[in-house]
Amino acid sequence: MGFDPDDLYEVDSDVPDLTGAVLLHHFEGFMDAGSAGRLLAEHLLGGEHRVVARFDVDRLIDYRSRRPTMTYAVDHWEDYDAPELVVHLLHDADETPYLMLSGPEPDHDWERFCAAVRNLVERWGVRLTAGFHGIPMGAPHTRPLGVTAHATRQDLVGEHQPLPNRMQVPGSAAALLEYRLGEWGHDAVGFAAHVPHYLAQSTYPAASLNLLDALGRATGLNLAVGELREAADLASAEIERQIAASDENAADVVRALERQYDAFVEATEKGSLLAESVEHMPTAEELGTQFERFLAEQNGGDSPER
Repeated sequence: MGFDPDDLYEVDSDVPDLTGAVLLHHFEGFMDAGSAGRLLAEHLLGGEHRVVARFDVDRLIDYRSRRPTMTYAVDHWEDYDAPELVVHLLHDADETPYLMLSGPEPDHDWERFCAAVRNLVERWGVRLTAGFHGIPMGAPHTRPLGVTAHATRQDLVGEHQPLPNRMQVPGSAAALLEYRLGEWGHDAVGFAAHVPHYLAQSTYPAASLNLLDALGRATGLNLAVGELREAADLASAEIERQIAASDENAADVVRALERQYDAFVEATEKGSLLAESVEHMPTAEELGTQFERFLAEQNGGDSPER
């Protein structure tokens, strides 16, 4: 017999009126190329915040697949890094309140979890739910990288360019949450920052900056850049240093991707995606393969050279 989704979480008794607030979410354990989503979540949580709801991880997490860290000191267990899946209450630079749900992606009971989040959305009067992460793309770090947006209503996507065609990719709790919220009549949007595939297993703050900008535009929140800009500049300088110090093959790969990117942009600006541009445009199958390869690498497969 199933249990009530409300049994999955506990809510603080003194949560203020949040009618019209935005709920951001990022879950660890699924695709996050360049750690774009994790870096942004850590950045947002770097300021003042408090937990207003806590999920029962014992019902949602498979400890044997993602064993929490314990600290052993000489002759005793000293500490246990317990996993937490919680909703934080934060404020943007204009003191506008917003929420963020973060922690490990549930291993099971996805439907009950989505129903539980729905109950919180309706309890607090949340107007928009937004998720964010990074995806690997065949594009060079030397060119402007975009963000793919998807939503429960087309007008929520804004000016973001859609991915070509249809594709089937491994599912996630975040994707299911967006899908179910749409079925339940709630606005939800998701953003996937593009990360050069050769940097997918590295830390790439520039993609986090793109996510921050996309979230700000979609939600109206004034999210401070803070130290993310400096981190992105330092990472870019280190990438250039490593490429300069590597063999010529690395530079050749970047130059080939630059030519491909420039040809696609030129064709787009001419108002046509035919002829040469189609040749360079990734297919749905190629994108799906990149996603699956990235997930396999995260789960213990071979990592790309850096």
